[in-house]
Amino acid sequence: MLLQFKHADRASGKKLKADSPTLLILPTSLLGNWQREIEKFAPGLKFQIWHRSMLNAKAMKSIAADPQKTLADVDVVATTYGLVRREKWLAEMKWRLVILDEAQAIKNAGAAQTKSIKAIPCAGRIALTGTPVENHLGDLWSLFDFCLPGLLGTPAQFKKFVKAEDAKELSQRLTSLRKLIQPYVLRRMKTDPRIISDLPEKTEMRVDCGLTTTQASLYQTITDELAKALEDSEGIQRRGMVLAALMQLKQICNHPALYLKQSEFEPKQSAKFSELASICETLIEKQEKVLVFSQFQSMCHPLSDFLAETFGRSGLVLTGNTSTKKRSRMIDEFQQPNGPPFMVISVKAGGTGLNLTQASHVVHFDRWWNPAVEDQATDRAFRIGQKRNVIVHKFVCRGTLEERIDDMIRAKKQISEELFDSEGQIQLTEMTNDQLMKFISLDLEKASAN
Repeated sequence: MLLQFKHADRASGKKLKADSPTLLILPTSLLGNWQREIEKFAPGLKFQIWHRSMLNAKAMKSIAADPQKTLADVDVVATTYGLVRREKWLAEMKWRLVILDEAQAIKNAGAAQTKSIKAIPCAGRIALTGTPVENHLGDLWSLFDFCLPGLLGTPAQFKKFVKAEDAKELSQRLTSLRKLIQPYVLRRMKTDPRIISDLPEKTEMRVDCGLTTTQASLYQTITDELAKALEDSEGIQRRGMVLAALMQLKQICNHPALYLKQSEFEPKQSAKFSELASICETLIEKQEKVLVFSQFQSMCHPLSDFLAETFGRSGLVLTGNTSTKKRSRMIDEFQQPNGPPFMVISVKAGGTGLNLTQASHVVHFDRWWNPAVEDQATDRAFRIGQKRNVIVHKFVCRGTLEERIDDMIRAKKQISEELFDSEGQIQLTEMTNDQLMKFISLDLEKASAN
């Protein structure tokens, strides 16, 4: 499309000063990927990245001081969500188009980042996302408020429209909503043979893990302490207490050392490590690669150390502390056929945008609350360019809140499928004390079963 704009300008003998260039806003982790893709598929476009990882401070100041002059011959300017909020010059220049990649970044309509992006003047707007509804249908309203303000009414009107206690009435309303937005949505599924005819299959499996004695003891202690504390707490204090306990229980399910903030992660202290070793032994025989995702950044290096010992080779670790330049080098290294056999990735840092098709196995070492986030992470391997079938291993500790999270995720995937195959949102902090304790309680018989 951008190439067509450029060719049309040349054919007409003029360039639209007020509407050029196009502004591309994306996560930092995708800067290098976009640069490579444009060089490969659209080398005729002049592409400028405005970010400290690609420009020195002097060059960035020069562009910000006089963007109309310094960007006169540029077709696309790429920058990040974080910079848009801080750099006023981006909102003072009128752009031809504003394009958002991973547009779910503006799902929170009240966030300062979202407001800054929506204030940028332009002739047209495009939102690119694989998860238009990440948490609840309010996310969809914010995306359309960016692309087509007013189409879905005010936030209050939209919330009232999509809120119906009767399942049949909700289904009818969502069908109407789908018809309303359909002309403005171009949806492409990589599993559609019309898009790509030779994409391999994806198999998802739940890997049930037990708890070691240490894990079970710590888990029970946390639930007992929470049950007592809930009796005398309410409001914000109660919510904070519940969230903290949920996080601690998830840490214990991964490894006692994660919860206890210890430096030594003894594999025998976590049943998940044993299951991971079993999977990797098969991969060694087949000479296949694996991606291991965890929501805990502090879990990534211990996992990498364990996998390096298992494979007999070192691998790669990508977290929020990994610089943009290093990310690009790591991706290139992993994508080499003889490259590292594994990459451990923190979900928030590397769950989107990365192309890691050399891996044919994906392990979710712990479960995210949101299935859309997990699916995005899985799609680092299951994407166009993948030549082998992809197997996804989702670790779940039996008899714990992880098992109930898994049940919750399955239920969320069934909500609003008539709209986008999306999901709803369940607020655990709003459960009653009895509901919450039932959700997190330890079923010792299941947890200790071999």
